[in-house]
Amino acid sequence: MDHARKAIFNMFGGEPLSYTRFSMARQPDGDNSHVEMKLSAEEEEGGENGMIDHHHTRTVTTRNTHRHLCYLLTGVAMIFLIGFLTGYVSFRGRIQTAASLEGRVGSNDDSTPEAMKYYSDIEEPAPEPVLHWGDLRQELSEKLSGASFQDNIRRVFSASHEAGSTGDESIASDIHELFIKYKLDKVWNDEHYVRLQAPGRNVVSLEGPSAPLETPNAYVAYSKRGEVSGKPVYAHYGRDEDFHEVERNVNLNATVILVRAGEITFAQKVANARKWGAVGVLIYPNPAEYRNLREDVALFGHAHLGTGDPFTPGFPSFNHTQFPPVESSGLPDIPVQTISFSAARRLFSIMKAQDYLETWKGNLPSLGSSSGRNVKLQVNNELVEKKILNIFGVIKGFEEPDRYVVIGAQRDSWGPGVVRSGVGTALLLELARIFSEMVKNGGYKPRRSVVFASWSAGEFGAVGATEWLEGYSSSLHLKAFAYINLDSAVAGSRDFKFSASPMLKKLLEEAVTGVRVSGADLPRDLASKEVPFRMDDAGFPFLAYSGIPAISFSFTDGGKVYPYLGTAEDNLDNLLGFFSGSRAQLNSMMRSAAEVAGRMALRMTHDHELYLDYKSYDEHLRNFNGDLLSFRKDLMSMGLDQQWLFTARGDFTRATTALTDDFRNTDLNNKVACRVLNDRIMKVEYHFLSPYVSPKDSPLRHIFFGSGSHTLQALLDHLRLRKTDPSAFNETLFKNQLALATWTIQGAANALSGDIWNIDNEF
Repeated sequence: MDHARKAIFNMFGGEPLSYTRFSMARQPDGDNSHVEMKLSAEEEEGGENGMIDHHHTRTVTTRNTHRHLCYLLTGVAMIFLIGFLTGYVSFRGRIQTAASLEGRVGSNDDSTPEAMKYYSDIEEPAPEPVLHWGDLRQELSEKLSGASFQDNIRRVFSASHEAGSTGDESIASDIHELFIKYKLDKVWNDEHYVRLQAPGRNVVSLEGPSAPLETPNAYVAYSKRGEVSGKPVYAHYGRDEDFHEVERNVNLNATVILVRAGEITFAQKVANARKWGAVGVLIYPNPAEYRNLREDVALFGHAHLGTGDPFTPGFPSFNHTQFPPVESSGLPDIPVQTISFSAARRLFSIMKAQDYLETWKGNLPSLGSSSGRNVKLQVNNELVEKKILNIFGVIKGFEEPDRYVVIGAQRDSWGPGVVRSGVGTALLLELARIFSEMVKNGGYKPRRSVVFASWSAGEFGAVGATEWLEGYSSSLHLKAFAYINLDSAVAGSRDFKFSASPMLKKLLEEAVTGVRVSGADLPRDLASKEVPFRMDDAGFPFLAYSGIPAISFSFTDGGKVYPYLGTAEDNLDNLLGFFSGSRAQLNSMMRSAAEVAGRMALRMTHDHELYLDYKSYDEHLRNFNGDLLSFRKDLMSMGLDQQWLFTARGDFTRATTALTDDFRNTDLNNKVACRVLNDRIMKVEYHFLSPYVSPKDSPLRHIFFGSGSHTLQALLDHLRLRKTDPSAFNETLFKNQLALATWTIQGAANALSGDIWNIDNEF
């Protein structure tokens, strides 16, 4: 019945002939009042490109309705009669011709040459075979079964390849040639000139006549240059709540903070320390997280609280001489350096045990008595300008080549970088090869394109990926509908974790079906496996800067961190150690990672409807309204209420419901109508970027995942100050936050509704 209804729907130019639903009242939180009414094709308005309009009402008299119903029935009867007569005449002609042929050949055998020729002439040509989803999934699995990922790891990562180095450029050239060898439809390079920071001679020492505590080989990029000294104070992971605990007993002004790596990024640790008055930060790897790492090894990282080149925030790096001096607000203004655990042990020996350390003493070295000695930090890193290359290859879609999913991996690393960049690049190359074979030789015709991207300068905060997004910001959000990040996708075999846009979680749950970890299938409900996006994740700028749904995932070792990331020990031997030296087990996990990523990309290029869960944000908006509801009395005391916000959230829910109905009532074989509906899905994420802040001043504009006062989390944090620190609360600023957040949500609902005549707003 659905097929017949859609056929009649399309026969009359997309105008619905039966009925549609109309919203009679605009209620908050998605509640609808509906009335059903019979309409003729003349009287009922259709939406854009033949889609049903869910937002308009029309008064129709009973007499007109009956008259149009009669017209409709008469028209259907005439069509049936004409079709019957045409079929009857055709059938009689075919029977007579067959009888004549039988008489001429003198046989009742339909296998005679003349009879066979006749029937082959009158039969309709067989439809072109279509690879169904199950077949496509099976083909991917079969091709991956013979893949050897370790060969690519060795071939590509046999030399040093820091961003912008000769080794990095050589590997970029190799990847370019491999993409050509794999017969991708188009292969190209993208150049950027960025500012990175190279290490100088950095020294950590104790004040007084003694040898330096340590002169580490590793460093923290984008640290402020200079020399500082101060009392060493331990602040656990350097989270905001950790500093609250420390501040109860210690004055943090002019101190040098010692923190352990983990939980949050280096940049977040440094930003928190500066906020509490510290003059410097030291970061060390604690054996509790970094098991098996030698005690004399320090970590590499960066301290930019943002992504991309911090000296061209919000716009692409092509030539720094063309711009006045500018820098990201996320750059630290205090020195920061990493040290080894052995150096941290010596610092702990001169620190006095304080009550606030009681809950943190586990896995800490013994604390000594206070010696009154300060720690001195000298950082001499230097800015350098480097040319970096991003390498791209594309398999073009057959129906919508200008719509594409991007699959990417970081190519550069500080040190060998087997997990940091080797694993992702090996997955990228193998997926590019297999996808090309499936299209060129396997008969698969993807509706949309797949872009394979190899990024440089990922170690410095997704610089290559961010600069590409900034360079094409005016068009990418209209064309790229998802990003799949392969960085560090295999760092163990006992567990699984991921970070994702809500719109991709449903797809991931389907993609992991049947994938095994430690002998057991991964659960379909992955809620317990989700972790927040890290700012140094290459998927983060796709989501927070460009409004493109993004996902990162990783197989891990039972929740433990891979201890060699960001060190010179990140090599193939140490990775194999996580698999008990078994190369077969490592290859098996690489195949599992490739299958997860491959299934997601194939599904988004196979189906008529774009596989993005646009209804997922209903729950996020509901949760935000619930959080704000607990401050109802505070809002009322300021003369505010939540009615506008409830209405905006309700309009968004109604828009997602209407879009679902439009898909149900549209023949998706109609390419134009299908494209229009899919374009509405593509824009959901983008319209959660606040239009009220500058991409230059606040590049991470997403109200759920971004950074700045425009985010919903910043609004809630600011409102909490009204109770915890009234002097810091700014009522004017809060009202501005609430108004702009409300209208950003309302704007997302309006955009999802479609054309302006589909929007039922009363302002």
